[in-house]
Amino acid sequence: MEALSLKQTQTQILVNQFIRSVYNWMAIGLGLTGLVAFLIAGSPPMLNFIFRNPLIFYGLIIFELVLVFTISARVQRMQATTATALFILYAVLNGATLSFIFIVYTSSSITSTLFICAATFIACSVYGMTTKRDLTSLGGFMAMGLIGIIIASVVNIFIRSTGMSMIISYIGVLVFVGLTAYDTQKLKTMALSQPDGLDAGVLRKGAILGALSLYLDFINLFLMLLRILGNRN
Repeated sequence: MEALSLKQTQTQILVNQFIRSVYNWMAIGLGLTGLVAFLIAGSPPMLNFIFRNPLIFYGLIIFELVLVFTISARVQRMQATTATALFILYAVLNGATLSFIFIVYTSSSITSTLFICAATFIACSVYGMTTKRDLTSLGGFMAMGLIGIIIASVVNIFIRSTGMSMIISYIGVLVFVGLTAYDTQKLKTMALSQPDGLDAGVLRKGAILGALSLYLDFINLFLMLLRILGNRN
């Protein structure tokens, strides 16, 4: 009985360490993104270089997508240091492309939206971590909703409908709220499934993959909320 209790305690310690590592890396990614976005927003030459040159801007977007797919699909075949470097590079580049928000929206509305997003994200994460309900079906439904958002957003690039943009934003908030809860539960399942004795590199790669999922949920939830709540300059 004591051996079983000790085993459970050791397992819980490993789970807590893994989850803490995921959130630490997510926080590092968000911090880098925010810092880079703020610095570039304060540099008119950098803003002109990125946003007045479509080749640079869309090149950055495409490169970011390549990084996300590369980390997601090939993380287990990478060195832990490579996966970490790619995640950090993605966070920095995302900061560059998101610097426009400091030009479009007021600082006060960005700050208030950030706090609302953080509170919403934490609530969803706590739910995903503590609920006994299997959220797999919810995750599948939210994934379909995400595909719908992407398609509608591409269509709206051409028709430029303010009403459609707002509808997409409201639906987007619901989708990323659901995905946050689902990804958090998936993270917990991943942590519980880690066998004892894994080396630090394997655990680091799992933490980076989990951090990337939660990072994307947070960033997209923030952008959707900013479209709804943000006051423009």
